[in-house]
Amino acid sequence: MKHNMNLNPAPFEMIKSGEKTIELRLYDEKRRLLKVGDEIIFTNNVTSEEMSVNVTGLHIFNSFDELYCALPLLKCGYTDKDIESASAADMESYYTKEEQMKYGVVGIEISRNLK
Repeated sequence: MKHNMNLNPAPFEMIKSGEKTIELRLYDEKRRLLKVGDEIIFTNNVTSEEMSVNVTGLHIFNSFDELYCALPLLKCGYTDKDIESASAADMESYYTKEEQMKYGVVGIEISRNLK
């Protein structure tokens, strides 16, 4: 199955370079349709550039607090420069605590399609 998701330029480029291999999202109705082996087309929400990736794993948690304790944050979009200040609260600019409690969260493990 094919899915479409938008991304800000910085995480888009990190996935494109292979530096980021886990995309963090709310585990809402749209993300509950994801299965290992599915394709995601990420669209850069500034340039409209598209990139295809395959879903290689799904890591489901109740909250970003749990996810941040369990997954390697350097694969989730953090770098050596900002890993020390990484906090689950960083995700609250995208998803409220209430949304996290309602849906849970997911770390979508991906690999680039180099077609």
